[in-house]
Amino acid sequence: MDQKILSLATDKTVERLQKFLQTLKEDDLTCLLQKQAVKGKDTGALLRAIFRGSPCSEEDGALRRRKIYTCCIRLVESGDLQKDVASEILGLLMLEAHHFPGPLLVQLANECVDVIREGRLKNGKSLELLPIILTALSTKKENMACGKDKLSGEECKKQLINALCSAKWDQQYVIQLTSMFKDVPLTAEEVGYVVEKVLKTFSKLNLQEIPPLVHQLLVLSAKGSRKSALNGVIAFFNELDKKHNEELSGDELLDLVTVPSDELRHVEGTVILHIVFAIKLDCELGRELLKHFKVAGQQGYASNNLCPFSIALLLSVTRVQRFEEQVFDLLKTSVVKNFKDLQLLQGSKFLQNLVPQRTCISAMILEVVKNSVHSWDHVTQGLVELGFMLMDSYGPKKVFDGKSIETNSSLSKMPSQHACKLGADILLETFKIHEMIRQEILEQVLNRVVTRASAPISHFLDLLSSVIMYAPLVLQSCSSRVTETFDYLSLLPLQTVQGLLKAVQPLLKVSMSVRDSLILVLRKAMFARQLNARKSAVAGFLLLLKNFKVFSSLSSSQCSQSIGVSQVHVDVHSRYKSVANETFCLEIMDSLRRCLGQQADVRFMLYEGFYDVLRRNSQLANSIMQTLLSQLKLYYEPKPDLLPPLKLEACILAQGDQISLQEPLDYLLCYILHCLTWYKSRVLPLQQGDEEEEEEEDEGFYQELDDMLESITNRMIKSELEDFELDKSADFSQNTGTGTKNNICASLVMGVCEVLIEYNFSISNFSKNKFEDVLSLFMCYKKLSDILNEKAGKGKAKMTNKTRDSFWSMKFVCDLLTALFRVFLWRYTSIPTSVEESGKEKGKSISLLCLEGLQQILTAVQQLYQPRTPEFLKALEVTGKEGEDDAEVSVTERAAFQIRQFQRSLLNLLSSEEEGFNSKEALLLISVLSTLAKLLEPLSPQFVQMLSWTSKLCKENSQEDASFCKSLMSLFFSLYAMVKSPVTLLRDVSQDIHGQLGDIDQDVEVEKTNHFAMVTLKTAAPTICLLALNQAEKVLEEVDWLITRLKQQVSQETLSVSSGVSELRRNSKKYGKAGEAVWFSSDPPVLFLHFLCTGKWFRDSIKVDLQERVCVTKELLVT
Repeated sequence: MDQKILSLATDKTVERLQKFLQTLKEDDLTCLLQKQAVKGKDTGALLRAIFRGSPCSEEDGALRRRKIYTCCIRLVESGDLQKDVASEILGLLMLEAHHFPGPLLVQLANECVDVIREGRLKNGKSLELLPIILTALSTKKENMACGKDKLSGEECKKQLINALCSAKWDQQYVIQLTSMFKDVPLTAEEVGYVVEKVLKTFSKLNLQEIPPLVHQLLVLSAKGSRKSALNGVIAFFNELDKKHNEELSGDELLDLVTVPSDELRHVEGTVILHIVFAIKLDCELGRELLKHFKVAGQQGYASNNLCPFSIALLLSVTRVQRFEEQVFDLLKTSVVKNFKDLQLLQGSKFLQNLVPQRTCISAMILEVVKNSVHSWDHVTQGLVELGFMLMDSYGPKKVFDGKSIETNSSLSKMPSQHACKLGADILLETFKIHEMIRQEILEQVLNRVVTRASAPISHFLDLLSSVIMYAPLVLQSCSSRVTETFDYLSLLPLQTVQGLLKAVQPLLKVSMSVRDSLILVLRKAMFARQLNARKSAVAGFLLLLKNFKVFSSLSSSQCSQSIGVSQVHVDVHSRYKSVANETFCLEIMDSLRRCLGQQADVRFMLYEGFYDVLRRNSQLANSIMQTLLSQLKLYYEPKPDLLPPLKLEACILAQGDQISLQEPLDYLLCYILHCLTWYKSRVLPLQQGDEEEEEEEDEGFYQELDDMLESITNRMIKSELEDFELDKSADFSQNTGTGTKNNICASLVMGVCEVLIEYNFSISNFSKNKFEDVLSLFMCYKKLSDILNEKAGKGKAKMTNKTRDSFWSMKFVCDLLTALFRVFLWRYTSIPTSVEESGKEKGKSISLLCLEGLQQILTAVQQLYQPRTPEFLKALEVTGKEGEDDAEVSVTERAAFQIRQFQRSLLNLLSSEEEGFNSKEALLLISVLSTLAKLLEPLSPQFVQMLSWTSKLCKENSQEDASFCKSLMSLFFSLYAMVKSPVTLLRDVSQDIHGQLGDIDQDVEVEKTNHFAMVTLKTAAPTICLLALNQAEKVLEEVDWLITRLKQQVSQETLSVSSGVSELRRNSKKYGKAGEAVWFSSDPPVLFLHFLCTGKWFRDSIKVDLQERVCVTKELLVT
């Protein structure tokens, strides 16, 4: 039969073939076709013959074709055919499909859809035919039966696609089904149906099937719905990451995690590559991605779109040049916006109660860094660029006149610091994980250190230190880049040189070549013409002395002959040999002694550095002290009766008309004292077991220094200013050589007095004689200081001398402050100002001076030594016994104890007669209370007591002093805002202000309220009014931020700003707790602004721009 069909098909006409096919039964023809297809013999030829004899123009032929199509679809789907046979059959079916009339196409399409819906797909080959059928169907214009309706071809296609998307897809054919739709002409609405369906299948597939499916989805999204496709993919992996992290951080140990980390990260990396590749082919997809994240960046803290996967995606997109700059700008904006939102939340209890806590963007980016270890090379380069971009953009600002430029608003300052730190963290973590990128990170850091000498680079030096500290051995391969940087040391600022050399110390200890290169550079710089180069050399050598520890002792005679650096053998696998270290250090000491003949700045650095070296490397003490002692003897008068005891003339260099300081004798004496004190207290007690000869030698050596200091003290006390030629008749003008010389001598004498004051105090053991010596030295210092101040005041132009740095050590200052603080605290709390004896200095009572000292010390501790605050508070409590219970007392309890003392003092001051009210004392007390209140835990009983006490004070006390009123009300507002929103408080204050000032309409009688007695006619305006306006502005900022967040949260893009408040109030239940908060918090600010805007003083006195601003804000809220 098959041969006859083939034979008849060769005729020029088809009549005989048609007649023969009509004589056959339907089953005979399909059975024949099935047998031939299975055998693989002439299947294509037979199928062409049947199609030739079954023209669609005739009804019988069209029906026959349809049955043949049904048979072929089953054959192809069965999997019984050879691949080439199945492909040939499908090719013929595709070519002939467009000849079908519309109704038959509908039937064929329904059959294909039924196969998918009923799960009868075996290999999915038939899916290649469905796009052709749907395409042919969409071209039919006539109406045809589709279900119960008569529809056009396009409408039938749409209904079939809906049916297909609503059906359940077999998991193994999801990718083929998605790929099928890319060949179907789809409207935007139809693409949306398909994309939504595909996204729903993600959670049902194996993880390894996701990347190819995403690829097909992105190809399909080129027809439309790019936004939906991207959102869906990002949301899917975001949820997957969350579930995975929850599994890893679960309380119970799971033997089997749902998704292994390696597999998940590799899949995510592949998906990201697919998306980036699709963006390269379809720029509109990239623009849609940026549009998506710009909304996320504006939402900042509230955004759900920002997640580790999406950030990794953005960093990969930076490889597409067209979008690189836009993506980095977007990431920078998002980082800063996120930190700003976090800062706003941390400062508002109102917002903390309403907004759920979210992961900070810094944690997300650092998670991307951690995940990038799984072959995310496409992300790594973006991470490095982002890290440097954040450090470059938000690092310390350029310094002018010794002061860094800082923004006025702390809101913009702190986020910048966090952003800079995040950049450094990104680079450090990337450096740890990716070996291939280490060279690039190191080079970029070093380039910035060298090329940005005029800008602050402390953040890059800190990063360099962290990088080298992490892997000094690994960095030996990059040592050539470090040694190249050493060539620029003489051109860099001293501070940069010190930071750079400190950072590379770990590398110097493991790399001989790097250390040798540095030594050669420093030796060359030590004799350079530029002063800065010589100072850099000294700084470098001192740093080496501090870090190469000596553990045993060699006599200096053993190292009298200089040896080359390369001769010192170093074992990099163990601690340096002590002999080699000491030889190396003594050689450096020999080089540094040559600096004693250079300028005063170089000598000062050397003296200061010797003290630092001694504390780190005590075995060098003899060499250091001998050097300092020899230098001191050059300027010391050995005769015990000779006055003055020091040769000041030798300390001054005269070169023609130029007079300059040659020897900073005061600094030399200062650091001799520090070294001597430290050595006696730390080293000598540990050398009790040494040989007697060595002990006697050391004792004689240090006894000589003690005797010299004692002799200098006695003779300085006996000396008069005339002995130094520095009496009142001396010339101190800066315009003459004699005046310049006298100024230098006076500075040296004052410095020597300071040093001797500390020396005699340290050895006094609180003896009367020594304290008398201290006072005598101080009087000498004071006389000279008074003369200089007097001369400066009489001159035509004041001297431009900078404020002198104190020579006193921190230990000495601490000892003095400890004693003075206890005196301050005891005297002020024990002796009220009102009963104090009349003893004033410069218009201030002793008690007021005590209170000022207290206030400054408390402020300094909180600002500079915050981590040690508990220790400070504990030291204030002078008790007769110390027990274990002291450790259990919290900072809040200790601070509350001190607060109660100052509360009593303030109450006593307020209860005094009005004439006896001391405004300065009251302001200082409030400052002390404000500082201590910051140490209280919010919502603790102690904090509640402080708030209640402050509230009662404002309600019951009336003071006309504007400064006191402002300080007290500011304290009240700040305490109140820490526990709740201050809108109700603002309303009450505004009512009092309105009542005191009256209404703008003369005919309106205003009811006076008396919520706060502190609000009087004199203090209401402008003091309290402006204070209330500032507080109201903060509240309105918080409400505005909350409204914006809620609008973005519900994706109401069409919601206008003018209808924002009304929309939220109408749908407060819909938005939950935050929406209700906006409902209730909108009214008090409106009332507050109403009271202010209708107040007479407000209209008459306040600045126009502020008035308009408040009125506009009021109208917005009312709207």
